[in-house]
Amino acid sequence: MNVLAIDQGTSSTKALVVATGGEVLSESSAAVTPRSAAGGAVEQDPEELFQSIVTAGRAALASVDGAVEAVGVANQGETVLRWDLQNGRPFGPALSWQDRRAVSVTRELGDHAERLTELTGLPLDPYFAAPKMTWLAREGGEEGVITTVDAWLNWRLAGAFVTDAATASRTLLMDLAGTTWSAEACALFGIDPGAQPQIVDCDAAVGETGAFGKPLPVTGLAVDQQAALFAESCFEAGQAKCTYGTGAFILANAGERVARSRSRLAACVAWRLKGATTYCLDGQAYSAGSAVSWLRELELIDEAADLDRSGGEDEEVVFVPSLAGLGAPFWAPEARGAWLGLSLATHREDLVRAVVSGIAAQVATLARAMGEDASRPLERLRVDGGLTRSSTLMQAQADLLQVPVELYPSADATALGVGALARLGAGGANTPVEAVGSWAPAAVFEPRMSSAEAEDRLARWQAAALALAELSRAQR
Repeated sequence: MNVLAIDQGTSSTKALVVATGGEVLSESSAAVTPRSAAGGAVEQDPEELFQSIVTAGRAALASVDGAVEAVGVANQGETVLRWDLQNGRPFGPALSWQDRRAVSVTRELGDHAERLTELTGLPLDPYFAAPKMTWLAREGGEEGVITTVDAWLNWRLAGAFVTDAATASRTLLMDLAGTTWSAEACALFGIDPGAQPQIVDCDAAVGETGAFGKPLPVTGLAVDQQAALFAESCFEAGQAKCTYGTGAFILANAGERVARSRSRLAACVAWRLKGATTYCLDGQAYSAGSAVSWLRELELIDEAADLDRSGGEDEEVVFVPSLAGLGAPFWAPEARGAWLGLSLATHREDLVRAVVSGIAAQVATLARAMGEDASRPLERLRVDGGLTRSSTLMQAQADLLQVPVELYPSADATALGVGALARLGAGGANTPVEAVGSWAPAAVFEPRMSSAEAEDRLARWQAAALALAELSRAQR
């Protein structure tokens, strides 16, 4: 069964036509442009997002001779917008998952943070959807509904006012145990649960779309990172992956029991299939690819490939990539990035190498927290995303984690994952393993650094990150 798999991301939309077994028959992409402004604002044009799906999807279909039988759509997760439920018209821009203006809302609700985590599995942070929804409700008046962007896209594509359970679990509004909207959480944010979309399975058939020409059933929905977890065959508790895109996002399968984190990670739904829920733990480094783009803007590098040419040797320089705040386990949305340990002997190459090491250290810190929650360390980490092209970063990741890092053979894990979910939903496969198909790592990076050196470097990075988090709180 051929399926059309759509990954609507932060900076582009990717469309693949995928055959049974995971073979990619065609692909296309369309760029989208987030806009940043003062005060932590990051916005996107909703119509640009929708048109990028149509453009990429039609182009991918145009170069395939065989029939395509279903569509799967992955989304950005925590991006929100206000829109008219009658005609689909957006009322203004979408607030990106990167937008930090809702920190005012999270401050107000600080006394309820522990209860919200108990209900939803998520720490109280403006990264998640609900604070942005409340902020937008206060700023934009009473018109329309405010939802995550996937509900609007699903309505535009298939006329279905729905969100999948994995995406809903990223809002701070969903009861994690029941996978239903929590009346208590919604009340704290001033949101009517009755105005929110229906929560459906990730392999649900939600309607047909004619956006790409011939009507096709939409049978797979997921938030981007969980779709990648699915593609990388992380079907057993303890298996983990990290996607290195705009940010770096590490997720570990936590099994079918409701996940709870003692290490201040996010606990959410990995996927819900035929009514059965699998949970995961999630950690985020908000700045990864965006930090590399920032280096290019500063003219410290000419292109991303320069990460592997930097040759920096000053091990005292530490970089904390909190250019858009710190997520788990620090939860300091107003923290800012910094190089520490600079001297007159520090060179450009040292700064670049420290950024690479800083990204790897943040991911390693999150991976260790996941191991502590599971009472066993991760045995390996599967990786995907554009920054995995940097062998220097991948080697640094293996060194600091002290476990093998397995490179997923495609840069499009999110699209392949939601394509596999669509195949399940359309009846083209009976199990997740069958839906994903078999694959082997394109490369495996084994640790070369001693465990003692890795411990020392991680400890220095964690001390720097904690200092920046505490400084940001002191400056409020």
